[in-house]
Amino acid sequence: MKLEDVKPLTKLNLTLEVANELLKTYGSPLYVYEGDRLHQTIHRISQSIPYPRTHFHFASVTNGNINLIQIFHSCGWGLHANTPGDIYLGLKAGYAPGQIVYSGSNLNPAEMRQLLADGVNTLNLDSLSQLRLCCEIYQDLKTSIKPPKLGLRLNLPEITGESRIGVQPHEFEQAIAIANLASLKVSGLHFYRGTGTNATAAFTQVIETVISSAQLLPDWEYLDFGGGFGYPYNKNIPGFDWEKFGEEITQQLLKLGREIDLIIEPGRAAIAGCATLLAQVVSVKWQGEKQIVGVD
Repeated sequence: MKLEDVKPLTKLNLTLEVANELLKTYGSPLYVYEGDRLHQTIHRISQSIPYPRTHFHFASVTNGNINLIQIFHSCGWGLHANTPGDIYLGLKAGYAPGQIVYSGSNLNPAEMRQLLADGVNTLNLDSLSQLRLCCEIYQDLKTSIKPPKLGLRLNLPEITGESRIGVQPHEFEQAIAIANLASLKVSGLHFYRGTGTNATAAFTQVIETVISSAQLLPDWEYLDFGGGFGYPYNKNIPGFDWEKFGEEITQQLLKLGREIDLIIEPGRAAIAGCATLLAQVVSVKWQGEKQIVGVD
């Protein structure tokens, strides 16, 4: 197999000459990203949801390249962090702490303290114990930091099946009480559909149920919807319909008659389509009718 036969090259209009020069300069294997295509995808997704209080955040867990993160920053997107490392990358990329939303699990006390001290003030917490830890540390730091916005990661077994992520609605009352003891409130709900879901209906059909769960929070102010939006790596798989999803979630939120902020977290859906992997073939063999190509 020759390099010019690798079909993904045509996707980014890479010539064989350019591809070889890139591999000569940077080594193999090599991911190559097309900035123009990335900007087009960011623009399309940004325009797909007409709801006026929508904020887009790139989930850096899907790609931690700081140069790519800076592109999302320049396009007005916030950052979604799953780990303290994601927060570190976001700050290095130029994000202000207030532009970062944390949605993660299993922080130890030192990590929780650092997160609050850094000024990340929107936290979607995964459990009652993590909420309790956050409130305890906030009590120690409250004279030097702003009160954080606290949200809960939502666990709905009837939708996502058995999942280790999140707090179930029957736990909301206890969560509210924990926050109130620290003079804080639970004002947000974060819904994670699952990893790499291409079916638009998997998202649109659950919007009403998620909103109903959020309305159980008396101080509800924001809905964080995502990630899990997929990308059709196989050309025979239909892609996610952002416009249909945007129309449906806009209608559902406008019916509420109250101002709710909407956070959308496209991860791989925003970045996968602008990338090509260049690699060099190191072996070729046949097993009957099947050709097996080994790369580096």
